[in-house]
Amino acid sequence: MSTSSPYPLPGSPSEAPSHATAQATTGAPGGEEARGPGYLGLLRTPGAWAFVLPGFAARQPFAMLTISMVLLVRHATGSYGMAGAAAALTGAASALCAPQGGRLADRYGQRAVLLPGVALHALCVLAVVVLAVSGAPGWVLLVTAMPAGATVPQIGPMVRSRWSVALDDPASALMQTAAAFESVTDELTFVVGPVIATALCTSVHPAAGLVAEAALTLLGGVLFAAQRRSEPPAHRSPTGGAGQHTSALSLSAVRALAIAFLGVGAVFGGMQVSLAAFTQEIDRPGLNGVLYGVFAAGNMLSGAVYGAVSWRHAPRTRLLAAYVGLTAACAPLWAAHSLALLSVLPLIAGLFIAPTIVTAYSMVDALVPRSARTEAFTWLTGAVAFGQAIAVTVAGLLADARGSAAGFAVPLTGTALALAVLVGLRDHLTPAPAGAQAAGGIDHRPPVSVD
Repeated sequence: MSTSSPYPLPGSPSEAPSHATAQATTGAPGGEEARGPGYLGLLRTPGAWAFVLPGFAARQPFAMLTISMVLLVRHATGSYGMAGAAAALTGAASALCAPQGGRLADRYGQRAVLLPGVALHALCVLAVVVLAVSGAPGWVLLVTAMPAGATVPQIGPMVRSRWSVALDDPASALMQTAAAFESVTDELTFVVGPVIATALCTSVHPAAGLVAEAALTLLGGVLFAAQRRSEPPAHRSPTGGAGQHTSALSLSAVRALAIAFLGVGAVFGGMQVSLAAFTQEIDRPGLNGVLYGVFAAGNMLSGAVYGAVSWRHAPRTRLLAAYVGLTAACAPLWAAHSLALLSVLPLIAGLFIAPTIVTAYSMVDALVPRSARTEAFTWLTGAVAFGQAIAVTVAGLLADARGSAAGFAVPLTGTALALAVLVGLRDHLTPAPAGAQAAGGIDHRPPVSVD
């Protein structure tokens, strides 16, 4: 099977230009030079605030879903293994269905997909709540967790697609800044979301976290969908047939990056279940959201710094370096048995996640045409969800059998395996030289319009 790209590349060189190089060589549409580099320049992009603020509100519930599911099912069944399995099925269903939702959004428009999607998701989540509080068997909760995950609205990829349209240039000096800004925004939600969800579940009712998630999804999704001016145009095929749209996963670079994001998901999932088990072991369950928030804060902090630096190393080099750091940071977690250590080690691990995510999303902007970017972004977020699904299952079973220390081995195992595969696929992260079709690469074609 040929591994050359089915899409004409948008004129990117073999490595996406560094932040500094792009500043010197490009003049992005919309007056990038007048706006200036950095976050302030990014937020001066015309129309940016109109989708940034609703997008932040709309993605908040996603940070609450998994931990709320774990806490409710754990309360209803008494088993971390069952809770992990429910969260795993939620994440797996999201991972499998998210790319299809992204593809539909590319084809028919975000609003047309989002409005019915948020309503359906809210109903599915409320069904889980009703069944859990009414004492339904564990297998029933597992079955109903799947549609709750399958209908998760993909707000983050939709916002990233709007940045791609607003900046209108994959080589823009602000594109990496936009990717970093979105990473910081994501992680801010993961600082706030787990704390809110845990507080609701432990102080109000074990089902309160999921109820709040459903309500916020509905409200935030409607507000975001109402922003019509920043919505990317629909890219329907001339005949209207589904066969005219080639999947973004056919790009070898997207496949390689998805492997990396599976490992990132293993860190998220392993941390969520293992920290919950640890705080139960020390009889301080209310600290669960705080400790996970510390992990997310490390991610957010490094994302803010990473997006403000003018990097001279190629994106592939930065991605591999960040992944090595992430794997090394996960190594001591399984041996940490004190609250003091687990207040610091997750922060260190979090510091390496944002550079991985930001660099990968920047590479997507350079390698994938606009007509398929939402789908490409959802493949990556779906890979995180799928990795998280596997991790919460394995970590839950290990925590039930051998305690939280065994669960903390999951992030290390997941990142180590993903790193080994990523190193093996590193050539897929760079387009082949002009005219070449090296095995595993993406052939570089002359720049043409992809719209």
